[in-house]
Amino acid sequence: MLLLFLSVLKLVKNMSRLYCGKRGKSGSKKPEVKKTPTWVDYKAEEVEALVVKLRKQGNATAGIGLILRDQYGIPSVQTITGKPIGQIIKEKGLESKLPEDLFNVLKQTVTIQEHLARNKKDKSARHKLMLTESKVRRLGKYYSGTGVLPADWKYDASKAKLMVQ
Repeated sequence: MLLLFLSVLKLVKNMSRLYCGKRGKSGSKKPEVKKTPTWVDYKAEEVEALVVKLRKQGNATAGIGLILRDQYGIPSVQTITGKPIGQIIKEKGLESKLPEDLFNVLKQTVTIQEHLARNKKDKSARHKLMLTESKVRRLGKYYSGTGVLPADWKYDASKAKLMVQ
């Protein structure tokens, strides 16, 4: 009985790693201190102007944060402005039609579809396409339920390429 329980537990552990890419929980964490460091010379208006400028250049919110950190030395937009990057973008009317995470998964499906068009016998890529398409459907269902997307929004593989471009 115990052996059966351990084998089922091992199976469940392996199933949980199916979608996460076996990367675990490690990663960088933001500091818990929520005040602006003394060495930052930017004011809130300047940071908002930088965010708007970078968004107009076509960068996503995560990319904007990386650019501000690496090139401008701004560790956290939220501590300086009091608002996250996404809220600044929304206030200025620069948000995209699709949520960023859904857009990234759609881009991934288009890349896999193009790969499969060149390599028809790649069965692991076909399996990965199935998994990513199910992620797209789950995200679409979530966002249509919360009102971010229209209620009748459906994933269509042929239209995905047009949405990403």
